[in-house]
Amino acid sequence: MFPFSEVLPLIFISFLQAFADPAFLFLFLVVFALIAVQYNRMERLRTDFFGVKTRRSGIDILVATGFGLLGGLAGSCLLVFVGLTISGDLYYLWPVAVLLMLVNIRFLCFAYAGGILALSSLLLGYPQISVPQILALVAILHMVESFLILASGHLGAVPAYVKGPEGNVVGGFTLQKFWPIPIVALVVLAGSSIEGSSVAMPDWWPLINPVVQGDLQNLIFMLQPLVAGLGYGDIAIARSPVEKSRLSALFLGIYSLTLLALALLAGQSRIVAFFAALLSPLGHEAVIYIGKRIELKGKPLYVPSEQGLRVMDVLPGGPAWRSGLRPGDVVMSINGIRPLSNAEFRYLMQNSIPPVAVDYHSRSAGTSRSVIVAQAVPGQTWGLAPVPESNESRYLELLTTGPLGRWLQQAWGKFMR
Repeated sequence: MFPFSEVLPLIFISFLQAFADPAFLFLFLVVFALIAVQYNRMERLRTDFFGVKTRRSGIDILVATGFGLLGGLAGSCLLVFVGLTISGDLYYLWPVAVLLMLVNIRFLCFAYAGGILALSSLLLGYPQISVPQILALVAILHMVESFLILASGHLGAVPAYVKGPEGNVVGGFTLQKFWPIPIVALVVLAGSSIEGSSVAMPDWWPLINPVVQGDLQNLIFMLQPLVAGLGYGDIAIARSPVEKSRLSALFLGIYSLTLLALALLAGQSRIVAFFAALLSPLGHEAVIYIGKRIELKGKPLYVPSEQGLRVMDVLPGGPAWRSGLRPGDVVMSINGIRPLSNAEFRYLMQNSIPPVAVDYHSRSAGTSRSVIVAQAVPGQTWGLAPVPESNESRYLELLTTGPLGRWLQQAWGKFMR
C-alpha cells in the first residue's frame, strides 16, 4: 500500500493530459455544446423577462466550465480514494438514464438509473453488475454536484413569476445550472503484478470490487479519463437564490454521504445492498420533494409592498443597476409620482422625461434614497423587474415531464374517459 498523497500528482497529470486525447476532447466538446444550448435557452428566458438582451450566456458558460473542471478534479480524487474502478457495469447507466429522461427530464440523473439497475440485479439477477460499485459512483457524482451547487448554484438565477400552492402568482428565481465534468478514474487490468505501483487502494476497496476478492497481486491499475455532465434545477421563492442553493447543497450532501456509506457496506450484506438500491432513487426524490415543499410552504419574499413597488431583480450593468437599485428595494416614486401598479410603473419608466428621479427604500441599507436613472436612449428599459401582482396572466409552470411522459399522460387521459 502506498500513501494516497503519491497518487494526487498522477491524477492531476492524467487530468491535464486527457485533453490531448482527440477522442476525449471530442466528447468533452459535445457535452460542452449541449450545456451551451441550455444556457442559451436560459438567456432567452431572461431576455423575455427583462425585455432587453442580457448577453450573459457567454459568461455563464465559461463560469460553469471553470467550476466543472474543478468539480471533475475533486471527483477524480474521490473516485480513486474510494477505490471505484471503471468496468463494463457502467455502460448500462446511460441507455437506462436516457430512456427515463423521456418520461421526465429530471430522471436523466444517474440516481434513478443506478437504483433501477441495482434492484434489477438483486431481484432478477440481470444485469450482472457490481451493485456497490454502481451506487458508489452515484454517491460520488452527487457529492461533486453538492459542492458545485454550494459554490455556484445561485449564479445566473433567472427571475420568474411562479404560481404558488394557493393559486396566487408570486415572484421567484429558477436556479438552473449545468456543468461539463471531466473525470479521471481507475481501470483495472489483469495479468501483471502491481508491485512498485504508486496507486494506493483503501482497505474497503474489495467491498465495492468483489470480483477480485482483495487479490491485488495479479492486477495493474491505469487512470482513464471520462466525460460526464451534471445539472441542477431548483426554485427560490421564500429564500434568496444564495440561501436556497446552500440549503439544496446541504440536503444533497447528506443524501450522497448516506448512499456512499451504504454502498461501501453493500458488498457484505444483501439486505444493505437492497436498502442502498432503494435509497438511490427514493432518496433523490425525497431531496427534491423536501426542497420544493419548504419553498412553496414558506412565506414568499418577492411580493408587493405597501410602501411602493418592490423590485424583484435588477439586470447587472443596466440603467437601474448603475443607479444603485438592487433586488428587494422598494421604488416609492418616479419623478414625484408613486407607481400604483406594474403597468403604471412600466408607463412611467418608458415615458418619464429625463432626468428621471427615483425615490426608493434600500433593503440592504435600510434607508430611503434618491437617485437619477440615466437612460442611454429615451424610453429604454431600465433592466428592472418588479414583483408580480396576484393577477398576472403569465407565469412559469413547474413541469419537467418529457415527451414519453406527456404521451403516457395523454394516453391515460383518453383511457379514463
